[in-house]
Amino acid sequence: MGFFVFLIVIFLFFMMFALVASVKIVRQAQVIIIEKLGVFHAILRPGWNWINPIFDRPKELAIKKTVRGMNGESYSIISMTPIIDLRESVFDFPRQNVITKDNVTISINALLYYQIVDPKRAVYEIENLPEAIEKLTQTTLRNVIGEMDLDTTLVSRDTINTKLRAILDEATNKWGVKVNRVELQDIIPPREIQNSMEKQMKAERDKRAAILEAEGQKQSAILQAEGMQQSQIKKAEGEKQAAILIAEGKAEARIKEAQGESNAIKQVIDALATKGQPDKYLIAMKYLETLKGISSGQNNKVVYMPYEATGVLSSIDGIKEMLQHGSSK
Repeated sequence: MGFFVFLIVIFLFFMMFALVASVKIVRQAQVIIIEKLGVFHAILRPGWNWINPIFDRPKELAIKKTVRGMNGESYSIISMTPIIDLRESVFDFPRQNVITKDNVTISINALLYYQIVDPKRAVYEIENLPEAIEKLTQTTLRNVIGEMDLDTTLVSRDTINTKLRAILDEATNKWGVKVNRVELQDIIPPREIQNSMEKQMKAERDKRAAILEAEGQKQSAILQAEGMQQSQIKKAEGEKQAAILIAEGKAEARIKEAQGESNAIKQVIDALATKGQPDKYLIAMKYLETLKGISSGQNNKVVYMPYEATGVLSSIDGIKEMLQHGSSK
């Protein structure tokens, strides 16, 4: 009786173990490959799944994780797991040396973003998927960089990333992997090349600074010359206008003076019209003005009377008689 009870307990325990072992819970964005007797049987999707715990076994996949050590350096660990993650994963490749087209050795490390889209092919088409992706990326990177010189490599990150992504995506397609993008983290040339590049950049900056300073001085000189030119033009125009106004003023003054003199002469002529000798009067007046100019000098010591003065005096007598005659009337 006791032995029978023991068998029942063993059976129940076995059935409970089998029940627990037959239930597989798969998380979201994960799958598990199931083999029956060593042959592919099914893919367990997220949620509850039932398997035969005696004949069904999960197929393990190699994964690679990057771990940072105590010294700050990163290193990778490859492990086996039955859970296949369908999310996008990042693969941080170790730094490697590559040679450019102009035979310069540079150090490059890259990041690869990939995603498993076909779990069956990722498990059965390649033995070690992370190792295969790493080696493929390294050799492809050497080929791409080997087609470029150093200067082109340093300024063509986007071009290199695009080429790498296209080549890797095509090569990993048969492994059930989709390469979404590739990013180059660092491109480090040798120290002597870096020093030369720094000197070259400094020389270029100094050159641009000198050019900008020269252009500034040139523009300043041009603006100063244009300012002086405009100033001289304005000054000349002002002097021109002033000269024109002065000339017009003098002309008007002469015209007014001539008109006044003409009116005065006309009045004298009208006053002497009764005598009929205006010509003698004018001659006498001009003669007297000339004598006044001769005798007005400071150094003149002798006053002389020209020979024709008698005629002038007679003209003056005649003027006196005419004026008296005019007053008597």
